[in-house]
Amino acid sequence: MTESLPTFERIAVVGLGYVGLPLSLQFAQSGVSVLGLDLDATKVDLINQGKSYLKHFSSESIAEEVEAGRFEATSQVARIAEVEAILICVPTPLDEYRDPDLSFVLDTAESIAPHLTKGVLVTLESTTYPGTTEDELRIVLEEGSGMKAGEDFHLAYSPEREDPGREGASVKTIPKVVGGFTPACCDLAESLYGQAINEIHRVSSCRVAEATKLLENIFRSVNIALVNELKVIYEAMGIDVHEVIDAAATKPFGFMPFRPGPGLGGHCIPIDPFYLTWKAREYEKHTRFIELAGEINASMPDYVVSKVADALNNEGKAVKRSRILILGLAYKANVDDCRESPSFVLMEKLMGKGALVEYHDPFVPVVPDTREHAHLAGKQSVSIEDAYDIVLVSTDHEEYKSYDFSDFSCPIVDSRNCLNKKPLKYYAA
Repeated sequence: MTESLPTFERIAVVGLGYVGLPLSLQFAQSGVSVLGLDLDATKVDLINQGKSYLKHFSSESIAEEVEAGRFEATSQVARIAEVEAILICVPTPLDEYRDPDLSFVLDTAESIAPHLTKGVLVTLESTTYPGTTEDELRIVLEEGSGMKAGEDFHLAYSPEREDPGREGASVKTIPKVVGGFTPACCDLAESLYGQAINEIHRVSSCRVAEATKLLENIFRSVNIALVNELKVIYEAMGIDVHEVIDAAATKPFGFMPFRPGPGLGGHCIPIDPFYLTWKAREYEKHTRFIELAGEINASMPDYVVSKVADALNNEGKAVKRSRILILGLAYKANVDDCRESPSFVLMEKLMGKGALVEYHDPFVPVVPDTREHAHLAGKQSVSIEDAYDIVLVSTDHEEYKSYDFSDFSCPIVDSRNCLNKKPLKYYAA
């Protein structure tokens, strides 16, 4: 990186969700003026009032930057013209056919392109397949702005590495991978992120950076699939897979512990592998290992439902018309993030069998709007009571780990192996 690169004074972050909001705060806390852009008027209003809509970020942390004039939110796309760099942090989900859906990225590019100024840096943070930044994104930006990437404006890719609720790590301390459309684009991206993040790892291209993000989450998906498969096999042998994992984890080299669960959740692991699978077809390559892992992980909710049915059967009851309480809607412990949560799948499958299903989650009081489970929106969390035919633990919140279930008369199926005070009728799943 050359010594004469500029310092960025004002940037825009497009998309103020689980990635965009913490990134905005980190840059603001580092002295950079941040313009947050989001089409959700509620988010914009809350930020400008100094209020948080994500539980793992305090309103005080937002209010401090807003009051200092370092953080402002807007829905006016034209204000993109005011900034020196634009960071795109919008969703990249899968469509109904499990193919990549780049509509949020490309719609964003189409809307900001007419307002790009000469010399501006555009970086994409959304997870995607190799080639998206330099092909699809570049073309839309060039056509909409009348400028050329690498000449009139700069283009780069830097994958988000946000992990909601993770302790001991922050946006500032998690190393940032950056790749540019040209070496000069990468220089600017390295300079930009270096203003707010401790360690920058530069790679040779946007494609390498995009592939890096996919590898990180495919690695997790494959290893989770492995322990999910082993859970089923070891159970048939009368072996506790968690005890096996704990023992294997004592090895100080060559082993990394992963834990089984009721299925995959979150914005990355259930989705990212399919981006590579889809792109690989263009090169007539097959991702058999990745697809097999996906099949195993996708089968886990059915396995858990079968354990619920078995436990009810032991009580002389059928799933149909049974009252079932699911503990945990969030996809992981101690956060309010329920994107792609396996709890939704469990809920749908049990309701499809005629069960009467309620849920409890201290972090998700009301089911939010989701594309896949829109009919569940507005459903409210209920209290934990020993008044159900069965209780199913789906998320390992700390509250459940410490909760005293020892006097519960109804059976409990624990898909996370997390309860410390278990009832007499306890089933691991």
